Amino acid sequence: MPADLNLLRTFLAVHRAGSFTAAAQVLGLSQPTVTAQIRTLERQGGRELFERLPRGVAPTAVAEDLAARIAGPLDALAAAAPGAGPGAGAEPVHLAGPGELLCTRVLPALAPLVADGVRLRVTAGLTDPLLEELRAGRHDLVIATARPRGRTLTAVPLGDEEFVLVAAPVWADRLAGRLETEGPAALHEVPLVAYAEDLPIVRRYWRHVFGRRLNCRAALTVPDLRGVVSAVAAGAGFAVAPRYLCAPLLDSGALVQLDDPEDLPINTGYLVQRPGTPANPDLTRVRDHLLAAARSW
Repeated sequence: MPADLNLLRTFLAVHRAGSFTAAAQVLGLSQPTVTAQIRTLERQGGRELFERLPRGVAPTAVAEDLAARIAGPLDALAAAAPGAGPGAGAEPVHLAGPGELLCTRVLPALAPLVADGVRLRVTAGLTDPLLEELRAGRHDLVIATARPRGRTLTAVPLGDEEFVLVAAPVWADRLAGRLETEGPAALHEVPLVAYAEDLPIVRRYWRHVFGRRLNCRAALTVPDLRGVVSAVAAGAGFAVAPRYLCAPLLDSGALVQLDDPEDLPINTGYLVQRPGTPANPDLTRVRDHLLAAARSW
């Protein structure tokens, strides 16, 4: 007996959202209704479609095969519905990632799409919580600073960011030549400005460039790298920050790169989404536009 189209639409929403609750929000249904429809579909097919997890669900091999077969036809059917022309009534694309990257690079890159009718809802935050929210269906795309684990999400490299050691000219003048002779100990008299109390970026730089553990505490912490760079340019001390944030100030002379090792630490960013063909065509536009723009970053 052929499955009801509504059951298949519900199944595909759960497969894409990774949870019954998130799918219910997308479909405008109650969570018990979604659960009942999936159970009906499972009874009709005689196979389990989803493994129930503490958080959300994971598709079985049967579900993966079913999703691959029905996603294209269902999406085409939705696109052919009355009033579903290009851009007509498209849902907003929910995009999340680091606030600094979003504001400095991503939003300027996506401005032409917004001008062309794409609707965006943007959330700034840390990678781990954002990925959990993506699995729950709260976002469509997440820019992550690390590749997610498991098979519930798909990730493609977006680009690399290079980290540099910087200070204002007043501190660079005081340190002139000392890093070469004294190593990182020369920086102990300079206040450290950092992103977080546990100094993850600075510790990584010390290990990668100097080959030793960091042995100092932050004088100032601010959970936004734009604030870190701004404070350092104003003379607060030194910091390790992404080059793309520092580049304008380095070019103007407001910041000075304190050393220039052959192998600077880098971090790869990833564009992450749930598996499957997006129901919203604007999501594909945003994803493809971001990947193209990132080639010039």
